Amino acid sequence: MSINNEVLFDHQTNVAPLGLITMAGATELGNLIDSYLVKWAKKGGYETDSFQIVAECPRFASGDGKGLIKSTVRGKDLFIITDMGNYSVTYDYFGFKNAMSPDDHFQDLKRIIQAAGGKAHRINVIMPILYGGRQHRRSYRESLDCAVALQELQAMGVANIVTFDAHDPRVSNAIPLMGFDNVIPSYQVLKAMFESIEDFHATKDTFMVVSPDEGALNRNMLYASELGVDMGMFYKRRDYSKIVDGRNPIVAHEYLGNSVEGKDVFIADDIISSGESVLDIAYELKKRGAKRIFAYATYSIFTNGLEKFDKAYADGFISGVFGTNLTYCSPALLERKWFHQVDVSKYVAYFIASINHDVSISTVIDPHERIEQLLEQHN
Repeated sequence: MSINNEVLFDHQTNVAPLGLITMAGATELGNLIDSYLVKWAKKGGYETDSFQIVAECPRFASGDGKGLIKSTVRGKDLFIITDMGNYSVTYDYFGFKNAMSPDDHFQDLKRIIQAAGGKAHRINVIMPILYGGRQHRRSYRESLDCAVALQELQAMGVANIVTFDAHDPRVSNAIPLMGFDNVIPSYQVLKAMFESIEDFHATKDTFMVVSPDEGALNRNMLYASELGVDMGMFYKRRDYSKIVDGRNPIVAHEYLGNSVEGKDVFIADDIISSGESVLDIAYELKKRGAKRIFAYATYSIFTNGLEKFDKAYADGFISGVFGTNLTYCSPALLERKWFHQVDVSKYVAYFIASINHDVSISTVIDPHERIEQLLEQHN
């Protein structure tokens, strides 16, 4: 197998017949993934219109739910795709529309696993945004939601979990005997930047990577190393005498690193929630003479709305924000001129095909090689 010849399905060499279940909220992403898998299967001589298995989680009037799979999963290598962050999915509850929370999505995932009833050959979960992933360590007397959830899935018979840009990938230590892949879609992000930004050159003289905090250091080091450019970082100076909304408030963002004057700057993080940290950093970088500032978050959820980013874009503090289609993006966000969506569906399809054939993903797609080709083409 190679990236140049696509992944060819061979029903003689795969682990078991492939089955794909797309949970509510992940339908659009699931359809894109399925289209790639069908195309590759046909190239390999396997005729099918879809690998998707119809499943749903209806609700009783009281709000109780159940999982329902409408066709056989016996003997299949089952892949369940779920979006824990999709707040647009609703259900009727005592006469009003109740938006599904991550808790609701996780319960529905477990319901579908139960509905499979142990008949599937193997169960794999594609969970781009990890349930409870931001509660990844214990600082006080508090819960460890993500670790417990992963252990629960392992106890239910899940063999593999594939996630993207985990807030803290060390959470995999909770399930050392289960398959856990944490994927950074660096090639897809850089490709989208070259395609979307005019006069963009990722050279050491014109471009720089800046980590928004110490927690995002590793992912930003990856981009800086791949591109061969300098990297700086901010650290958050906090007031440890107070706790506001469960955490110590940030007093200031302090910068460490080389000068950003006259350079385009790229800031990568796993999630944009309120977006206040990104904007604070953008203002600080502009004070230091940065030319254009581009932010990227694998999950761009904008919990406090888009108006502050509209103003920052209009005032020239932010030149663009990139985010993936791995979690729900509102129609209002997709309409913004400053937002660019990165399609990662083909990459997810490669992972599914690789797992289904028990081959290393590195034999299918090498992001380092692809990034080198991208830089040669554009720089």
